[in-house]
Amino acid sequence: MIFHCLSSSNTSCMARMLAGGRGIASVLLCGIGLAHGGWQLTWSDEFNGNSLNTNNWSFDAGTGNNGWGNNELQFYTSRPQNIFVRNGLLHIVAQHEWYRGSHYTSAKIRTHGHFSQKYGRFEFRARLPQGKGYWPALWLMPESAAYGPWAASGEIDVVENKGANPTDVLGTIHFGGAYPRNDHSRGPHYDFPAGDSVTNFHVYAVEWTSNAIRWYVDDHLYETQTSWWSSSGAAGAAHNPHPEPFNQPFFVIMNLAVGGNFDGNPDGTTVFPGELQVDYVRVYHETASRTPPVAQLRLPASDSSAPIPEKTAHPAGAE
Repeated sequence: MIFHCLSSSNTSCMARMLAGGRGIASVLLCGIGLAHGGWQLTWSDEFNGNSLNTNNWSFDAGTGNNGWGNNELQFYTSRPQNIFVRNGLLHIVAQHEWYRGSHYTSAKIRTHGHFSQKYGRFEFRARLPQGKGYWPALWLMPESAAYGPWAASGEIDVVENKGANPTDVLGTIHFGGAYPRNDHSRGPHYDFPAGDSVTNFHVYAVEWTSNAIRWYVDDHLYETQTSWWSSSGAAGAAHNPHPEPFNQPFFVIMNLAVGGNFDGNPDGTTVFPGELQVDYVRVYHETASRTPPVAQLRLPASDSSAPIPEKTAHPAGAE
C-alpha cells in the first residue's frame, strides 16, 4: 500500500514518522487521508502547531454589514476564547456572551491574500456542531471581484449545515448578476445514513473544473453542477462568456455563524459553546490523467464517534 505524507511540512511529517517507530501506526498518525490518482497537492494546513498559522490565514472581525448580509447575531473575534489550535485540530468556538454590543461571539478566517487557486479539489476534514441557530460554513470566494459585486463574481459553498438538522448538509454555488439579480444552485442535499451526523468527522470536498463542480462527502459524489451564468452589467445586459465567473482563483473561508437567515436564531434547546473542529484543509491541482480516488487508511486525530438564503452583501470583507 502506498501512503502519501500530506502534512503542511512534509519534512516534519516524515521526521515524526521515523521518530514514532517502524509500525504502520506511525505512518497513519502523519495525517494520511485519501490518495487521489491524478491530483497533486498544492497547499494544505494540517493544524499541527500550537497556534493558527497567520502566514496562511487572516481574520474577519466584527458584525459586518447587517449581520454579514444575513442577519447573523455573532461578533467575530480573534480571541483564544473563539479560535485556537490544539492537538492537531483547529477549533472555532461560538460563545453565548455579551461582547461589544452582540450576544454571541465566534470566529471567521480566510486565506485571502495568502492563497488562492483556480480549479482543483478543495478538501476539508471537519466535524460540525449541533443545535438550532448554528451555521457552520466551509466555502470559497474569488480573490478579486473580476466580474462585479456579489454574486456576479461567484461563490462556492463546499459545505453548509443547519445546526437544527445534523443529518443533512448541502453545497451551493452563487452566481448571476450583482445583488439583487443573483442566482444560486438548488441541491440536492446529502443525507447521512442512520446513526451518523455532522457531529462526527467527515471529509467534505469539491472538485472544480472548467465545466463542472462536484460535491463529495467521504468521497461519495452527491451533487454536480454544470450550469451557471454571470453578468457584469446592469439589468438586461448580456451574460459573460461561460465558464465565468468560475474561471478565476478563489480563496478559502471557514466560519461558524450564529443565527440569521439560514437556520434562524438559537432557542432554548441550543447548547453553548458550540465548536467547528477542522482536522485539515487540503487543496489539489488536477494533473493530465486523473483516476478515481483510492481509499487509504487513516487514524483520526480526534474523533467521536432547504432554500438557500439570499445574501445581501459581499460576505468576504466588502463591508
